[in-house]
Amino acid sequence: MIQEFRLPDLGEGLADAEIVQWLVAPGDTVTLNQTLAEVETAKAVVELPSPYDGTVTTLHAEAGETVDVGAPLIEFDVAGDEPATGPGEDAAAKEPVEDAAEEKTPPNLVGYGAAPSSKARPARRARRGAAASVAADTAVLEAAPHDALPETAAAAAVGERPRSTPPVRAHAKRRGVDIALVAAEVGDRVITRDDIDAYAERVGGHVEVQAAPAAQPTLFTGSTERETRIPIRGVRKHTAAAMVQSAFTAPHVTTFHTVDVTATMDLIASLKADRSLSEHRIGPLVVVAKAACLGLSRTPGLNSRWDEEAGEIVQPHYVDLGIAAATERGLIVPNIRDADRMTLPQLADALGALTQTARSGKTSPADLAGGTFSITNIGVFGIDAGTPILPPGQSGILAVGAVRRMPWEYRGEIALRQVMTLSLSFDHRIVDGAEGARFVKDVADILEEPGRAMLLG
Repeated sequence: MIQEFRLPDLGEGLADAEIVQWLVAPGDTVTLNQTLAEVETAKAVVELPSPYDGTVTTLHAEAGETVDVGAPLIEFDVAGDEPATGPGEDAAAKEPVEDAAEEKTPPNLVGYGAAPSSKARPARRARRGAAASVAADTAVLEAAPHDALPETAAAAAVGERPRSTPPVRAHAKRRGVDIALVAAEVGDRVITRDDIDAYAERVGGHVEVQAAPAAQPTLFTGSTERETRIPIRGVRKHTAAAMVQSAFTAPHVTTFHTVDVTATMDLIASLKADRSLSEHRIGPLVVVAKAACLGLSRTPGLNSRWDEEAGEIVQPHYVDLGIAAATERGLIVPNIRDADRMTLPQLADALGALTQTARSGKTSPADLAGGTFSITNIGVFGIDAGTPILPPGQSGILAVGAVRRMPWEYRGEIALRQVMTLSLSFDHRIVDGAEGARFVKDVADILEEPGRAMLLG
């Protein structure tokens, strides 16, 4: 029978999602929880698992299109007998059978549960042959340059979906390369980014395809165009709207403090030399994160949010620590849950996993929601200080500057010391200047003398 799968709710407050690419096509046989497509919400790129074992019959949207939550996305021909009316049965007798089929509990999906069924019963669609097993992105196929391959090679390339990872497929899309043609050349193995780059260079140099509506594919080479127009969508669109909302809703105040972190850097060096801690990457950002969690215990206003509708200040008794991460799709702020309860090694492991997931584009919408306080590491770009904008719903964000060797007053003399500047932005509706200054001073004291953490535990 035909089963319809509608786009599920992929996160808090997300009304739609854009189809990045289909990984199946009409005629493909799929299994339960097999990845069907990659979709980009306003928060992250998400893989959609199949809710059925069956055959794909219809795709209701093309790559590049935006689909509303609850709208039909894909249809399957699922093995099973169609409810039928016997010789002595009338229409009324048939209804309970159909209702029972419609109310059957859907399969359990990996990652989230969504009701994939619909009471609408679309007509069957004729299946395609094996040549349709690759879900080609129309915009890429029309815009990208291709080699003049023999027809037999091209036909063989589309007999089975090329073996590659989602980041590699996204890279191929950005470079304007049909991954099926690359597969025809490299043979039966997993395609890598190097394969995509080598193919792109050989057929016409570095080609970048900017996201555009499927009906009007646009190719930018950077050599003949005087300007590039990039559609504002997905993560970047959400980030821009959130930053504007934050800037014009919460009255921002930023305070700065430069601190001697030589003792912290010495501590980090000694921890790295400890073989029992060799599996944990403990660096300056991890120590700052731990110091911030300790400092928030004395300044809970910075770990609070303003609830306009309720007329209340909500003060969590935990710290979900947001870490700003720059990715290819824009700035995201995934969270480390209950960071205040973690030891330094645990915090290092959580930060490492968070960073790796963010860079691979696999951060889930759930990991981007609900942070209570954030840190942004601008020092990684060689920047000393800045005025970070608060993530919506948070009352504090700490920018961590670069560690530099500078002449510094030390024990009555001038010495070369390692120093860092902390920049704290806070919501002045919740946090006054004294509380903000006390928090920065608490964090600075720990970085200057790590043993002071014993006083705030």
